Amino acid sequence: MRNHFISPFTTICFFVAIHFSIAQTVLDYSILNKNIDAIVQEGLDSNAYPGAQVLVAIHGETVLHKTYGFHTYEAMQATQKEDLYDLASISKVTTGLPVLMKLYGEGKFDLDAPLGQYFSKFKNSNKADLPVREILAHQARLKPYIVYWQKTLKKNGKFKARTFKSEVSEKYPTPVTDHLYLHKNYQKKIYKAIKRSPLEERKEYKYSGLFFLLLPEIIREITGQDFEDYLYQNIYRPIGANNLCYNPLSKFPKTRIIPTENDTFFRKQQIHGTVHDEAAAMLNGVSCNAGLFGTAEDLAKLFQLYLDGGQFSGKTIIPKAAITEFTKCQFCEEGNRRGLGFDKPPIEYEVGQSYVAKAASPASFGHSGFTGTFVWADPEQELLVIFLSNRVYPTRENRKLYSMDIRPRIHQAAYDFLIGE
Repeated sequence: MRNHFISPFTTICFFVAIHFSIAQTVLDYSILNKNIDAIVQEGLDSNAYPGAQVLVAIHGETVLHKTYGFHTYEAMQATQKEDLYDLASISKVTTGLPVLMKLYGEGKFDLDAPLGQYFSKFKNSNKADLPVREILAHQARLKPYIVYWQKTLKKNGKFKARTFKSEVSEKYPTPVTDHLYLHKNYQKKIYKAIKRSPLEERKEYKYSGLFFLLLPEIIREITGQDFEDYLYQNIYRPIGANNLCYNPLSKFPKTRIIPTENDTFFRKQQIHGTVHDEAAAMLNGVSCNAGLFGTAEDLAKLFQLYLDGGQFSGKTIIPKAAITEFTKCQFCEEGNRRGLGFDKPPIEYEVGQSYVAKAASPASFGHSGFTGTFVWADPEQELLVIFLSNRVYPTRENRKLYSMDIRPRIHQAAYDFLIGE
């Protein structure tokens, strides 16, 4: 029989070793905190944003979640972890995309089918035969965007007939602000504008938001269910991400929502609690191009689901094969870095030309948002980094977040911590 006696000296050494290990871990995390604090504070001091939030998770555990600054430069309300941000284009990879992944994994959606197969309104158009795979990889010759709100204006700056009214009614039911209501048929005009838009001449990477404006309707055609209901019931609620939502003012107090831009050209008011993106606003706030609001914690829950192969508490939310397919580079050999909906690291990294860290692995994926947001997951390192801000407050002309490389520097700091630099 083996002797299990442990001498007092061995016991002391054992506990000293544990204490040293714990102290070293705390010291390491304090270094990570210090480095990220310095970068975020530099942005605050330069008025790149009035406030921000950073979350870092490693191996599925949150090792850093901090808030900085205030909701606005007036410094009246400090940023809190429970605050909801307008996630902007992060909506592209957090709304319709997880639904498409689920449907693809269940054999209900074919990536190589033509768009016309899933969107009956486009069967007789120049987009009917575009493969969905190429559309999601931003390589289907779609125009980048259409500025819909400008098409509602006359030359004198007043709104055209059957566009907007100042009071809600049966014909004008869609609120864009509390004093601006859109005609009930205008969504059809938005779809018609996309349908009639010409295609680019060359098949090459060109970022486009047009498909994502159509995606809620496409998903409704595939599932036979309301898009929002399907999304909440099948993706968000099962993982406890109850703070991810559209139109947050219907669910949360305004004090929990971070304001964005003072819109001086379209809505003529401070945007606070409604979507910053004008097209999404004209779609009643519900779009897969933009429109989603959420907390850093709940955004992390969704991206951790991606990192965990679609599994949550032993249950398959999204089949793993679907996540693998959507997050891999689709046309790298043609110089296009993108996955399906997801962004990927540059094929050839140039410092100052990317919003991700140079150390990000080819397996990593994520997205950024116009309002000053960023999320990136790396399955090789089991690393998740989230940065949320309202850099567009009070104006989108503030581009210091970009010129100061705030996001890639924060991202790189997380990698430097992991590799011990």
